[in-house]
Amino acid sequence: MTAPRPHYGEYDPRRARPSYGESAGRSVGPGWGSPSSGPPTTGGGSQQQSPPVCPRHPSMVSYVRCQRCGRPVCPQCQRPASVGIQCVDCVQDATSRTRAPRTVAGARVRGGQPVVTNTIIGLTVVSFLLQLLIGAPYEQFGYFVPVLGDSEPWRFITTAFLHVGVWHIVLNMYALYLVGPTLETVLGRARFITMYVLAAIGGSVAVLLFADPTGRSWLTPVAGASGAIFGLFGALALTMRRMKRSDSQILVIIGINVVLGFVIQGVSWQGHLGGLVVGSALAAIYLFAPRKQRTLWAVGGSVLMAVVLVALTVAKYAGVF
Repeated sequence: MTAPRPHYGEYDPRRARPSYGESAGRSVGPGWGSPSSGPPTTGGGSQQQSPPVCPRHPSMVSYVRCQRCGRPVCPQCQRPASVGIQCVDCVQDATSRTRAPRTVAGARVRGGQPVVTNTIIGLTVVSFLLQLLIGAPYEQFGYFVPVLGDSEPWRFITTAFLHVGVWHIVLNMYALYLVGPTLETVLGRARFITMYVLAAIGGSVAVLLFADPTGRSWLTPVAGASGAIFGLFGALALTMRRMKRSDSQILVIIGINVVLGFVIQGVSWQGHLGGLVVGSALAAIYLFAPRKQRTLWAVGGSVLMAVVLVALTVAKYAGVF
């Protein structure tokens, strides 16, 4: 027995739809046709997702994300990039992977003031002030005298910080002020101070080698940083050559000073020559060493130069020549 079909316009309970606000098999919040109460929930009853926060500052909510790692980044950690924003960690990681620029001698490019040059000038000026205040006792302790070099070897270097008169120190320190910053930048601080010290010692060694143990030169004191300055002159000439720039001006200056050493009485041309040879030799090693072995050549060349200077000194005092 079948149920008769309803006529057109009659109500069929089987086809009745739920009223507005009701859903089949579930209820909605109060006031929408359901007796149930409480806040609305999503499927499965999961909680609402928390807002994104900066990993470095968890209290800072940020909807801006890093273009590299995708993490939220707060305004304090945002760094502008070529495209978008990057976080501090990604910027530091990229910086650490970037190879630092180097000079032709392999030194790291530094900004700021020439620390070594300014320090040498400062020490020399302080030493000159002590000369003016203390006088002969201080000078006699630091001048290089060939007859005293074997028993008081510190004189080989202390003489570079003593000068005879105001013009002497002014000319030397002005030359260092002009030449020093360039060489310190190209060679690096360690190579620069090593070359300056060894060139100064080389000037004293040259004075010793040319001195006659039976003559007046064996007892003549010598002072000044001219040996070290001439070493810097030679190094600058090679540096200009290495950088493929004109070195004619520095060569003219070297030539003039060499001639003045022979013409002006009281100028130690021996110290000039010794410093020039040592400084030029070290600069050649620093500038033209194989690229992958620069440090090895720089350290080895500096040690070898020091050994040669010591050997020449010992041989001179032993009467070998």
